[in-house]
Amino acid sequence: MSKIKVTCSLSISLDGFTAGLNQSFENPFGDNFDPNLLRRWMFAEPEKHKHKKEIDAILDAGAFIMGSNMFGPKDRRNKPEWKGWWGDNPPYHAPVFVLSHKEREPIEMEGGTTFNFVADGIESALLKAKVAAGNRNVAISGGATTVNQYLAARLIDELWLHILPVTVGAGTRLFEGVPPLNLEPIDVSGTGMVTHVRYNIFK
Repeated sequence: MSKIKVTCSLSISLDGFTAGLNQSFENPFGDNFDPNLLRRWMFAEPEKHKHKKEIDAILDAGAFIMGSNMFGPKDRRNKPEWKGWWGDNPPYHAPVFVLSHKEREPIEMEGGTTFNFVADGIESALLKAKVAAGNRNVAISGGATTVNQYLAARLIDELWLHILPVTVGAGTRLFEGVPPLNLEPIDVSGTGMVTHVRYNIFK
């Protein structure tokens, strides 16, 4: 039986940023991070089929964990009417555990996604996600601040990076405040739009 893993899949710039400055409802990725860079490799035809393995892997988990900023912008995420960026049928189709500063009732969405809010830390969220995932992997969805907390705690087994051929210069950066890690590349692929590297993290 294969080992259940905690994975993380992120798109980043060449200089390590996952989002730019001044993230808001109008600019979810910030003023200086072009979201079309993500859409190009994930959704553009006819290139999409070249990245199908990576796209499928992002959502292939039994449960997901995300930070509150990924769930919604600061001025909206705690309002009862806010249910995430993804419409009535989010793409996760599994339990999602949102790191939060306050308790909130779960939100059930179409397609099997339920947003559960966890106010007692990253380890509690991971324990709940592992129980919900059963014998499937748990995915840390982001953003980078949340991922950095899990990396610093040595709680991620595999890190999958989708590296965009652009620099951003400022914003939210992967590995910020994370002690040195030993990583082994176990899969590398890509096109002119993006380079995919899958790393095993030694603990």
